[in-house]
This record gives sequence, structure tokens and C-alpha cells, in this order.
Amino acid sequence: MTNSELSNIYRGYIACLNRQDWPALERFVHEDVKHNGERLGVSGYRRMLERDFSEIPDLSFHIELLVSDPPYISSRLLFNCTPQGSFLGLAVCGRRVSFAENVFYEFRDEKIVQVWSVIDKAAIEAQLPPPVDPSHA
Repeated sequence: MTNSELSNIYRGYIACLNRQDWPALERFVHEDVKHNGERLGVSGYRRMLERDFSEIPDLSFHIELLVSDPPYISSRLLFNCTPQGSFLGLAVCGRRVSFAENVFYEFRDEKIVQVWSVIDKAAIEAQLPPPVDPSHA
């Protein structure tokens, strides 16, 4: 698979996520997919994404940077969204936040088999009001 072919497959995957076209997910995700070391399988991966979209109704994936080195892709994804409750343990509660995710993918048979993801939690924390210190309340 060439760099260009893998990049095109990945862009198709991101478009699938943004459409929330869950039946098409298995065209992009391997049946044995792992996310940050945890084997989820396609059904678990789909549940994870459905939960993300349920908790963040305006979730949309935007590729800022994409590097292809088959069988790997690395991407910096940008988000500008409004999580409805707690997100990554932070009380976002309907505030609009912007952050990035740095993610690496391994492909097998033209499908994602491994995902390593790190979300810039510090960027989100910087956009939230400081916690109230009960001793000064």
C-alpha cells in the first residue's frame, strides 16, 4: 500500500466518523482492533465512538496534520466542541472547548488494527474556570 492509498483510506475513515455512518465502520476498522492497548473489536470500538458522539453532540474530527508511513498513519486531529457533562474527568458541562488529539494508527489488510491516542487535556483545563477552593468560599 502506498502513502497516498493509506492516506485516502484514513480520510475515508474520518469522513465515516463525521457522518456517524456506523454500519460502514467495519470497512475501516479491523475485527481485532485495539485502542490504547485494550482489545475492543469492531463492536466495542463502535460503542466507544457512539458514546463519544452521545456525550459530545457537535463532535467533528478535523485533520490538521497527517503523516503516512505504511502500515502506519499519524495524525493531529483538532476539535472545537461542546461536551455535555464531564469529559476526561473535567467538568466541562456544556462549555465550548478546543483541543487536539495526537493519534497513531497501525493498519492491516487496509483496516485499522491498533490505535494509540493522546488527547491534550491541559489545553481543555486551560479553557475552564479554576476550581473553587472551599476554604476561600
